[in-house]
Amino acid sequence: MSDMETQLQQLLDKQAITERIYDYGRSMDRLDKELGYAVFHADCPADYGEQMFVGTGHGFVDMCMSVHPHFHAHSHQFSNIRIWIDGPDKARSETYADVTLRRYEGDQAQDIRNLGRYIDRWEKRDGEWRIAERKFVLDFDVSGPATGAFATTGKRDRTDPSYFGN
Repeated sequence: MSDMETQLQQLLDKQAITERIYDYGRSMDRLDKELGYAVFHADCPADYGEQMFVGTGHGFVDMCMSVHPHFHAHSHQFSNIRIWIDGPDKARSETYADVTLRRYEGDQAQDIRNLGRYIDRWEKRDGEWRIAERKFVLDFDVSGPATGAFATTGKRDRTDPSYFGN
């Protein structure tokens, strides 16, 4: 492979990994278990910290699918995505995450906001990039009364407008 072809392949790999990162957020926010599973290899260890979850990526998705419906809404935002390609089928990434979860205590909406980073090791198996190992680093969190003035309009399933009628 020429240098140009190698660089092009690395860009394609980085884009595929970036889209998987976005799929993870969508799976959490839309409660889409199938999409969440597609982000992780089945044997992927996932460490979100002893207080939250330590197990497998699929186990974390299962836990979220049982806990997240108790929240009114949530939003996963990702930035500062840095990807290192370590060969044709291995990569690493660091992704900054801003996660807000809304729940109600009586009539008062409460927001829980976690800001941290996903430190992921990726492997390309059978032509697909998926997370092979995940570590979540919580940098800080904030909780308190919600201050928004507008009602949420997003749906937490495949009826959300982002699925474009699919």
